Amino acid sequence: MSYSADHLANQFLIAMPGMVDSNFAGSVIYLFEHTQKGAMGLVVNRPTEVNLGALFDKIELKLEIAPLLDQPVYFGGPVQVERGFVLHEPNPLISYSSSLVIPGGLTMTTSKDVLEAVASGSGPRDFLMTLGYAGWGAGQLEEEITLNGWMNVPLSREQMSEIIFKTPYSQRYQKTMSHLGFDLSHLSGEAGHA
Repeated sequence: MSYSADHLANQFLIAMPGMVDSNFAGSVIYLFEHTQKGAMGLVVNRPTEVNLGALFDKIELKLEIAPLLDQPVYFGGPVQVERGFVLHEPNPLISYSSSLVIPGGLTMTTSKDVLEAVASGSGPRDFLMTLGYAGWGAGQLEEEITLNGWMNVPLSREQMSEIIFKTPYSQRYQKTMSHLGFDLSHLSGEAGHA
């Protein structure tokens, strides 16, 4: 099967019921890159014990916007867990120094200037901050999908934004599954062979 360079980018991946890797069991991942060289995404439903207030203190930025102080920082995946990734709505009027604008989707920024904008109140209105990301080597994600580890869920940007930014984290998996039209819990965790 041949794939376009970004055939799964801007989609959700949901861990299938048989997922045994504790990093990913029960997870929803926003896939922001998928090429022949591999794939990258951010887990969007696993808050850590760290909140934005503590993170901003650690990087010596003053965050005084009360509703944001207690907002959780999420576990984005097991790769580069010391590095921050900010998933947010695209804004054609504002650019940050290190952003990846996913065609038809969201924007992922890794530069400190987006956090400085958040601290000053001029940053993205809706965003999700993660530490680390999920990554797959060439062909690895395709193999895991074939082995029934993941199911991809293509949604509109509006639907994805609703799930990531408006839905409580504990309901994001179920809400993403609801767009499939069937109950994933009824599926087996075993791959079938005809």
